[in-house]
Amino acid sequence: MNIPLDRHSPTPIYLQIRNYLSRLIQSGKIPDRQKLPSIRAMSTSIQVNKLTVIEAYSLLEADGLIHARQGSGYFVNRTIKVSSGLTLRSTFAPSQEVIISQGSGSFFEQYTASIQARRQRDIIEFSSGFPCTTISDNLQQVAKRALAKAGDTLFREDFPEGQFILRQLIAQMLVQQGLEVSPEEIIITAGSQQALSLAMQYYLQKDDWVIVETPTYHGALGILENLQAKVIGIPMTAEGMNLELLEQYLKSHRPKLIYTISTLHNPTGITTSQAHRQALLTLAQQYECLIMEDNAYEGLNFEPVPPPIKAFDRHNLVTYISTFSKTLMPGVRVGYMVVPGEHYQPLVKQKLLNDLHVSTVSQAIVSEFLASGHYRRHLNRLRISNLQSRNVMLQALENYFPEAIAWTIPQGGLFLWTHLPNHLPIQAICSEALSHNVLVASGAAFFLRQGYPAMRLNFCHTPEDIEHGIKVLGRLIKKYLTESSITMGLSSQRVIVSSIRS
Repeated sequence: MNIPLDRHSPTPIYLQIRNYLSRLIQSGKIPDRQKLPSIRAMSTSIQVNKLTVIEAYSLLEADGLIHARQGSGYFVNRTIKVSSGLTLRSTFAPSQEVIISQGSGSFFEQYTASIQARRQRDIIEFSSGFPCTTISDNLQQVAKRALAKAGDTLFREDFPEGQFILRQLIAQMLVQQGLEVSPEEIIITAGSQQALSLAMQYYLQKDDWVIVETPTYHGALGILENLQAKVIGIPMTAEGMNLELLEQYLKSHRPKLIYTISTLHNPTGITTSQAHRQALLTLAQQYECLIMEDNAYEGLNFEPVPPPIKAFDRHNLVTYISTFSKTLMPGVRVGYMVVPGEHYQPLVKQKLLNDLHVSTVSQAIVSEFLASGHYRRHLNRLRISNLQSRNVMLQALENYFPEAIAWTIPQGGLFLWTHLPNHLPIQAICSEALSHNVLVASGAAFFLRQGYPAMRLNFCHTPEDIEHGIKVLGRLIKKYLTESSITMGLSSQRVIVSSIRS
């Protein structure tokens, strides 16, 4: 392929390559599903460094124009136009029912089902809470450079709180998010799941009252069930946790902890306003209740978000948790928590007893991504790609789902939340979808006990997979809605006949 390049232009070469290929793809001159020249072939053809081609292809991937297939190369995405009339107003308005229970036990089943599905290439996996990552040469090179720099330190034991350089880099990153902390307040953990487990075990004892949002992250519910905590599920509104109900149960039950996800909530995708965050913190202060803020998807926002609740904390009530597993690589298993005051050292000791320390290899890789600026660029590409994927899914939902279905419109993250009518058999829909190679998990996993029928849908897929998967789900939902209407109609007729005979 010949690409006209102006080597004296102020526009970088990689951008010239990206812009030229972008025009060809969008005009249809490079057709859908066409394989692009390999990185080696392209660099040889236009006489540029392979890294330049990698950067150009990475931007095209972030633009949603191409995708990588591991071991096969880069291919042009199928063009699916998103209507300019796309509705970006959520109709999500669930009933405001408080649920009191002892946790949920379905996290294991859903997690393992998701891992198994990812090993089958023909499955469209909508149920996952992880990004659908591909291994790029860029990621591999950063990792290799990190290992080379670290040298023999990788083979030594380390402090339980994590490497100082990584904690320093995370503190610098958090300042950009509006949260000023020191490295001495940060503990590196094996993903945010370990941070949740360590913190909940430290703060809670059997039969302690805990408040969570409903629905909420099923991994946290699983931990609370193991701890035998008593859990109060405060319903979500379109703006976040219902604060009126929160205050009512803070007053009546005096819980020890509030577990909340303020940015890109799992599973709804909702991000709360600064006013909501400050109001929640004020209530916690008033009733002397600790807060655990679990923002695992921080950084994947399409628009600016308020600082975390922790940023407004002046009484050491908030423990802040996040991770790189949702933004960088799921397998890297590096998370962290910002721990207030007197709780820091006890949690470091608990971390030591749990697993000594996080892998030095993983810490070195994340440190290199942060220090080199690659992480910031990676997030930018991810946000662009995810925004396009979200819009494709929203368009598909409008095209194929019946009007009876409501959904959230997240301003970032990896997934959205669909709310189905109460009489629909959600488990039957999920089972039949799997027979069509579409994996969807029932939203029941995110409730303390049986909640309303719902599905969390991961939109980090190719446009072609999104459209096909949503079309399958839409057809099944319409089928069961029709069957349900017929059944309800027959039931009504039986009631009328019975009344007449009486």
